[in-house]
Amino acid sequence: MKDELQQTLEYYGLNPPDTIFQQDNDAKHTCRKVKNWLEEQEFRTMDWPAQSPDLNPIEHLWGCLKRRLAEHKNPPNGIHELWERVQVEWDRIRVEECQKLIESMPRRVQAVLKAKGGYTKY
Repeated sequence: MKDELQQTLEYYGLNPPDTIFQQDNDAKHTCRKVKNWLEEQEFRTMDWPAQSPDLNPIEHLWGCLKRRLAEHKNPPNGIHELWERVQVEWDRIRVEECQKLIESMPRRVQAVLKAKGGYTKY
């Protein structure tokens, strides 16, 4: 996170004090070392329910990518070919698909509230 997150903020010209970081509270994201690092950063971290893909649109984007990779007739010949396929398929994801996921957030939140944090169709 140290390198990638900081570089992403810089790349998009985001001001860390004005940024709220969202994570899914998976155990690997909440170890003491990561928690301490996050507390030292200028951005805030959003409180978020653990293991909550219902409220995380990137999980659905990963699913889209996985389905596209599965459409290839032959399995990749090694990690390099797999990575090339991932890059090609990622670049083919249209902005409209991402926007649609973002716009679905109010419905997703409502569904989770209605289910009192339980299972939803998302």
